[in-house]
Amino acid sequence: VTLDMPAAELLIAPARPIVLAPRLPGAPVARSVAPGAPELGVMLPYSPLHHLLLADVGATLVMTSANVTDEPIAYRDDDALARLQGIADLFLVHDRPIQTRTDDSVVRAVPRRAVLRRSRGYVPGALALPGDGARRPLLACGAELKNTVCLAKGSRAWVSHHIGDLQNYETLRSFTKGIDHFRRLFAVDPEIVVHDLHPEYLSTKYALDLDDVELVGVQHHHAHLAACLAEHGEAGAAVGAIFDGTGYGLDGTVWGGELLYGDAASFRRVGALLPVRLPGGDRAVREPWRMACAWLVASAVEPPAAWRPIAELARSGLASPWTTSMGRLFDAVAALAGIRAEVNYEGQAAIELEAACDPSEPGAYPVAVGGTPLVIDPRETIRAIAADVAAGQAAGAIARRFHRTIAAATVRACAGLAGAHATEVVVLSGGVFQSRLLLESVSGALTRAGLRVLVPERLPVNDGAISYGQAAVAAATR
Repeated sequence: VTLDMPAAELLIAPARPIVLAPRLPGAPVARSVAPGAPELGVMLPYSPLHHLLLADVGATLVMTSANVTDEPIAYRDDDALARLQGIADLFLVHDRPIQTRTDDSVVRAVPRRAVLRRSRGYVPGALALPGDGARRPLLACGAELKNTVCLAKGSRAWVSHHIGDLQNYETLRSFTKGIDHFRRLFAVDPEIVVHDLHPEYLSTKYALDLDDVELVGVQHHHAHLAACLAEHGEAGAAVGAIFDGTGYGLDGTVWGGELLYGDAASFRRVGALLPVRLPGGDRAVREPWRMACAWLVASAVEPPAAWRPIAELARSGLASPWTTSMGRLFDAVAALAGIRAEVNYEGQAAIELEAACDPSEPGAYPVAVGGTPLVIDPRETIRAIAADVAAGQAAGAIARRFHRTIAAATVRACAGLAGAHATEVVVLSGGVFQSRLLLESVSGALTRAGLRVLVPERLPVNDGAISYGQAAVAAATR
C-alpha cells in the first residue's frame, strides 16, 4: 500500500486501528486478499503477543477474523476450537482469557478521517451529547446491521464496540451481553429505551420485550442525521443526504436514498430517490441482478430473456416492496455493467463498482432532479447505461460516469434544498458514503458552493452510528 502522512499517523496512534490505504499496482499480495477492492487494510501489532509473533516470523502477515462468514468472532479458546476446527490448521492460545468479544477498528485517513468500524482502541471512550444531554438515563439499541448499542447519562454517551449483524443466535447473544456489560461498567440503569421503527429487527424486539421503561421509536435515517449533527455539536437544522441500503420508512416502505431537513428533535423528508420495486425482497440484496432488472423495468428497457420472470415480479409488485434505496441502485449498475451479479458480503457490488472506475473517463449520464418533494430520477441514467452496455462500452467507463452522475445529482439536490430552507449546513451520511469517490466528489462540490458539509468522523458513516443517533433524538425530545 501507499501511506500518506495522515494515514501513517493513524497507523502508529495508540488505538492501533486497521488503516485502509490504496493498494499499489503489482503489490505482492495474493489476489484472494480483499478481492476487487481498491484498498488494503494494514495495521501494526498492538499486544505483546503480536510483537513476539511478528518478531519470530520477520515478515508481513495476512490476518483475518476468527469467525465463519456472518458469525461473530470467536474469543474463547473452546469456542474457536469448536467452530473453526475445519478451517484453521493450528491454534495459538494463551493463558489469559479474553473478556470481551471486540473486533479491530477500521479507519480511513482521506479525504478526511473516517471511522468505518469503531471498536477496539476507541471504545469505550465517551462521546458528548449536545445541549442538556440525556435528562434521564437511556439505552439505544441500534440497527440490525453493523449493530452497536449506546448508553447515555447526562452529557455523556457511550457507544459500544461493533457487535455486527443481528441475524443469528451468536450475534444476538453478543448484543445482550454487550448491553449488560456496558450497564455494569457505566452504572446506567435505563429509564428510556430507544429502538428502530422496523418491527422485525431483533434489536427492536429486544426493546419491546423490556418492562418498566419508556420506549421511543426513531426512524433509521433520522438517526443518521441526528448522529452526525450531535457528533459535531451542531444544534441547528440541516439538510441531510442519507444514502444507504435499507431503512424502515415512515410510510412502511424501504427507504435508502433520503433527503431530509431537520435536527435531532424532528425532521421532514423533503426528497428521495425515485422508488422502484425490490424483487424478492431481501433476496434482491444478495442478488444485484434483480435490482438491475427492476431498474430496467422502471426505465422502460426490456430486460434480458433470462431475467423476464423477475421482471414480471417487478411489474406486478408480488413479493416486491417499493424501495428508494441508493445502495440498491449502485448494486443494479454493478450488475448491468457486468461487474457483480451476486454478492458474498454486504456492499460488495458497490465496492467493486467503485474499484472498477476508470479515472481517465470524463463523461457523465443524464439524470433528472426536481419537483416538490424533490426526486432524484435516474431512469435516463439507466437507459444510457443499458445503451452503453449494448454498445460494448468498458465497465470502467460506465462505473466512472455513474459515480459522477450520482455525485452531481446529490450536489444539485442538496444545494437547492439548502437554499430553499435557508441553511448553510449539509450532512452526508449512510453506508453509500463509504465510497471515497462519491464522498470526495459531493463534499468538495458543496464546499465550493459555499455550504458547510458535515460528515461523521468519530463514528462510522454506516449503521454503526445509529445507536448514538437514536440516543441524540431521545435526549432532544424526552
